[in-house]
Formats: sequence, C-alpha cells, structure tokens
Amino acid sequence: MEKVISRKLGRFTLHALDAGRQWLDGGAMFGVVPRPLWQKKAAPDERNRIPLALRPLLVETGDALVLIDTGAGNKEDERFRDIYGLENEGEPSALEDAIREAGFRPQDVALVINTHLHFDHAGGNTVARPDGSVELAFPEARYVVQQEEWDFAHLQNERVRASYLLPNFDPVYETGRFDFAEGAADIVPGIHVVPTAGHTPGHQSVLIESDGESALYLADLVPTAAHLPLPWIMGYDVEPLVTLETKRTVLEWAERERTLLVFEHDPNIAWGYLVPQEEKPTLVDTRPG
Repeated sequence: MEKVISRKLGRFTLHALDAGRQWLDGGAMFGVVPRPLWQKKAAPDERNRIPLALRPLLVETGDALVLIDTGAGNKEDERFRDIYGLENEGEPSALEDAIREAGFRPQDVALVINTHLHFDHAGGNTVARPDGSVELAFPEARYVVQQEEWDFAHLQNERVRASYLLPNFDPVYETGRFDFAEGAADIVPGIHVVPTAGHTPGHQSVLIESDGESALYLADLVPTAAHLPLPWIMGYDVEPLVTLETKRTVLEWAERERTLLVFEHDPNIAWGYLVPQEEKPTLVDTRPG
C-alpha cells in the first residue's frame, strides 16, 4: 500500500494512512459465511489467514488535525506479533512514519478519536520507548471514545479480554487526556461520532462533513469492502444481529446521502461511494450525482 492516500472533502483534506498490516483467520473475519465464498474475495495463506490493512484516517479541518484510530502500536512481543501477523515496523511504528509522510509530526495531532479500544485500533495510542516505559504517542492530543466502550473494555471477561490490552489506553486516562462521549456527539466542527453497535456495544463510527460533502469512517462495522453485504459479519462481533441492523441502517443512509465510505481494514480499497446493484453492492470513486 502507499504510505498516504489523500483526497479533498469540501474544505477538509483526508489522508488514509498505511499503519501496516495484520493477518487474521479468514473464517473469523467472515463468521458464518462459508470459505468457498469468502476466499474468492480474500485468498488465505497456509495458516488460513487473510491480509488486512491497518488504516487510520488523518483529517485536516483547517482548525485542527484529527486522527481517527491509531493502529496496533509497538508494544507487543514477537509471539503476539506472530499470532496476529502484525507487520507495522517503523519509527516507532508505521503509523508515525505515515503521519510524517503526510507532512506532519505526531505532536501536531490535536485530537485522537478511537472508534473502539481493540488492540488494532487503539494500540498506537501509546508507545513503548527503548527503556521499556510507555508514553502517549500523541502528547498534545485529547483522546475521545464512547463511555460505554471504556466500561466494556474494563470488564476484561474471557470472551473479549485478549482484544483489550490495558497499556493501550489506561495511560491516556491516567494523564487526564480521555474525553468520554455518550452517544452521538459533535467533537469539533465538521466531525461527529455516531454509535454503531454490534462489533462491540460501544463501537462508534466517525462522520466527517464539509461544504455539503460527507465521509463515514466505518471502522469494524464494515471492515472491508467484502463485508458490504449485510450478512457478511465478523465472528469477532459480540452482537452480530445488532451489527446486521446497524449495517442496514448505515448503508441505506450512506447510499441516500451519497457519503464516502472509508474502510479501515481493506488491503486494497481505502474508500468509495456505494452504488447498489441488486444484492451486490458496488463502489465507485466519484460521488454519484
């Protein structure tokens, strides 16, 4: 992938950042969808894993530099990196390299929005230094997450705790830099968080609006373009039937409003506009008239 893919959205500039890749089990990524179907969209390796992008979004609003999600970070050991197929080496990770490629420094980020707190979305909130200490990766930023997601992450029950690694987000709280949203909220002018439950109870997507144009950062509601069909839902989702209805509502709205959909995990497609064709959704790069 290119380190940075950019486009205008009204007065804003969007930068899709290459923060590396991970390789996850294809069956888990597609839930009840049979392998003969999903492997046509995502060919697995010899360990049944498929490649997935780690693609945070950097938004220049003119008033603030906003980062949506932070990838997997640099704190995990080699066993962890092998299990999840992490490929995000950089200085200190591929995310920071991409931010610099876009023309900025980590210190320039004013706001970090976490769609949820799984390690591949919030791992880059903090960074491990050579002496082993953990620091905020974006020292000048406020961080935003749903209160419900924060509470759910700290349940640490057996079903979800492997995805919620406390060093990714507790140090942010300890420095007083977390702000907690409760439902839909305006974060800065033109950027809003929208609850999109199903993957986790507190999962949120991010709506970006400028000069009559809009984009929706879907996160794990629709992780790749292959997940656009309503029943193609990850086995990782804790409430898949809730995901189904959330997807239905969101995708119908996105089609009607001609909203750019931004995919966090698709290794080839950063974004596109939804053009339905019977039961086979299609994406185009140019906003439909």
